[in-house]
Amino acid sequence: MDLSFTPEDRAFQKEVRDWIAEAYTPELRAKNALSKNGYLDKEGMIEWQRKLDDKGWFVANWPTEFGGPGLSAGQRYILNMEMSAAGTPNTSPMGKSMVAPVIMAFGNDEQKAEHLPKIKNSTVWWCQGYSEPGAGSDLASLQMSAVRDGDEYVLNGSKIWTTQAQFADWIFCLVRTSKEGKPQEGISFLIFPMDLPGISIGSLPTLDGPVDGQQEINQVFFEDVRVPIKESLVGEENKGWTYAKYLLQFERGNAYAPGLKNALAKTKKLASVEQSGGEPLLNDPDFQRKIAAMEMKIEALNATELRIFSALSAGQAVGPESSMLKCAGSEAQQAITELSLEAVGGYAAPFVQDTFALARAGANADIPTPDYAAPIAPSYFNYRKTSIYAGSNEIQRNIMSKMVLGL
Repeated sequence: MDLSFTPEDRAFQKEVRDWIAEAYTPELRAKNALSKNGYLDKEGMIEWQRKLDDKGWFVANWPTEFGGPGLSAGQRYILNMEMSAAGTPNTSPMGKSMVAPVIMAFGNDEQKAEHLPKIKNSTVWWCQGYSEPGAGSDLASLQMSAVRDGDEYVLNGSKIWTTQAQFADWIFCLVRTSKEGKPQEGISFLIFPMDLPGISIGSLPTLDGPVDGQQEINQVFFEDVRVPIKESLVGEENKGWTYAKYLLQFERGNAYAPGLKNALAKTKKLASVEQSGGEPLLNDPDFQRKIAAMEMKIEALNATELRIFSALSAGQAVGPESSMLKCAGSEAQQAITELSLEAVGGYAAPFVQDTFALARAGANADIPTPDYAAPIAPSYFNYRKTSIYAGSNEIQRNIMSKMVLGL
C-alpha cells in the first residue's frame, strides 16, 4: 500500500488548483459562501457543472467509453480533494453519480445513448424516487405499484424526501412489480420523465427555511401514471433491489476528509472573529479542545480514506468501508456545524430564511447579523439529515456488524 502521491499526481494536483483559481469566480464564491448546504440554486449548479464538463472533469468517475476523462483512481481522489479543500459548489449527484452507473451497468444500448450524454452536459436534471411514507430506511417495504397494462406500466403511489424534484426533468424510481416471494424480490428499477400526466409535486418545509432556489425536499405523487416498459425498465423486471444496492455504493462511498478540513477551517475563522471574555473565541481553552479533537478525527478519517483509495487504485472493490466512511463523515459534518453555531453565538438567533438574497443585495443587505453568520443556523438544521440519508447510520452499522464482524 502506497499512500504517497507520484510526481505525475503532484503535477495533476497543480493543474486542478490552477483551474479552480480561474474557474471559481468571485461571484460563485460569494454565493456559495451563503449556501445552507453547499449547493447553489439550479442555475448556478448548471453553470458550475458545465465549467467542469468543458474541462472534462464533471464525470471524472465515468469510463472513457461513456465520456469519462480516463483519470486514475489517484487523480480522481486528488480532484475531489482539491475541490473540497477549495470549497467549490457541490454538484448534483442524482444523474452523474447515481443513475448513470446503473444505466451503464444494466441499461440497454438505447437507454445509454439517450441518457448518458444529457447527464454529462447537464441538459437533463434527475431526482431519486426511493423512500416512501412508511418505507424510508426499510426500503424493501416500499408499496408504490407498477402494474402491467399491455406495453405500459401504470404507476400509483408516492415518494418522499425527493431532493430537488421541483427542478427535475427525469426520475429514477423503485416500484413494486410483484408481491410474490420476499419483498426484495418484487422490486423493479424504472426511469421516466417528470412531466407525465398524473405526476404532482408537493414541497416539504424544513427547519432550515427553504425558499425558491434553496427549497430542497418534496413529496411526489403518482396517480395512474403510464410509462412505456421498453424505455423505462432498467435491466430485468423484479431485479431492482440488486440495482438499488449497486447504486448505493456510489452514493455512500465518498471522500469526506478534504471537505471537513475546509469546513473546520471556516469554523476556526469564525472563532477568530467572535469574542469570548474580551478575546477571540479561538483562544478559549475549551473551544480549542473541541477544535483539536475534531482535527484528530478528520486526520484519522483522511488516513482511512487514503488507504481505501489506495486499495481502489490496486483494483480492489469497496465493501463495508463505504458504510464506515458514511458514518464517520456524516457525523463529523454535523459536529462541525455545531461548532460553527457555537462560534457565532447570538448572531445565529436572527434567522435568515433566504441567504442567497444577501448575495444578490451585496452591501445593501439589511439584516441584524453579519452576513457570514446568516447561513450558520440554517446549515446546522440542514445537516441533521446527513446521518439519515443514503441509508441511516444505524443501518450502516448493521451492515458493518454483519459484513465485518459476522454478527
